[in-house]
Amino acid sequence: VQLVESGGGLVQAGGSLTLSCAASGLAFDDYAIGWFRQVPGKEREGVSCASSVDGRTYYADSVRGRFTISRDNAKSSVTLQMNNLEPEDTAVYYCAKATGSDYEHLAGEYEYDYWGQGTQVTVSS
Repeated sequence: VQLVESGGGLVQAGGSLTLSCAASGLAFDDYAIGWFRQVPGKEREGVSCASSVDGRTYYADSVRGRFTISRDNAKSSVTLQMNNLEPEDTAVYYCAKATGSDYEHLAGEYEYDYWGQGTQVTVSS
């Protein structure tokens, strides 16, 4: 299994970025895919998850209404559209494959078994 993130960068507060996660080596349709982020010295935080069941999506309270996750099963990819970015969104963002198809909530990192290398997102004030 391989997950590769792209799309990070530097943006001003209020701006937008789109992160992409390309997956290979798995039956993509069978698994939820999540996005996490981590700031040095802090624990990794769940941001959003795209279930493989009925198009269900889940968001952390801190990003709900600003971020949108979507998945394209035909391309084995997941996209995280981030709008109205805030300096507090600055972090390394990781995509990850869940061990299951859906958890009915934004599951913690212990429910994920494969991770990408991460992509840096920096939001300037």
